Amino acid sequence: MWHIAASIQNTCKSAFRQLQYHINKRMQQAAAADRNKDIILDVLKSYLPAAFKGHVLEIASGTGQHVSHFARTFTAATWQPSDVEQSSLNSISAHIKHYELKNVREPVYIDITKPVTEWKNGEFTTESCDIIYNANMIHIAPWQTAVGLFQAACYLLKPEGCMFTYGPYANNGILEPESN
Repeated sequence: MWHIAASIQNTCKSAFRQLQYHINKRMQQAAAADRNKDIILDVLKSYLPAAFKGHVLEIASGTGQHVSHFARTFTAATWQPSDVEQSSLNSISAHIKHYELKNVREPVYIDITKPVTEWKNGEFTTESCDIIYNANMIHIAPWQTAVGLFQAACYLLKPEGCMFTYGPYANNGILEPESN
């Protein structure tokens, strides 16, 4: 009996290690996201109550490091990550699974240059988001992505909603910081 139990336990451990390997293999990591995630989280904490229960849409989630980090602090919020790249969508899913995040939806494909009504079969509706979050897109992507982001914010944000962006911005003509 002991031999069978030990064999089952070893089989379970092996299956778990294989699952973790496949999840971790898909989890992309960006050094810049690791460097700035706590700084951004501190800003979010200064604006949002700890028990914030709203709907947060992240545009261009990239690796998924930010959404997985923020969702562990704002556990009552519902987080919707998105991206236009399949490899990023896979990475975001891996982060969600790795951290066992119940308050983060599976990522959706969003091309921010397209009208909101064309996203995910029109699931996003007028005034359906409390927060829109976007990091490190505006300064490196084509101008039309910035236009699309602000058009989407006008359509999706509730009257008291807010959009948070992060990236290097010019202050009195000086780019601060020059990069991540």
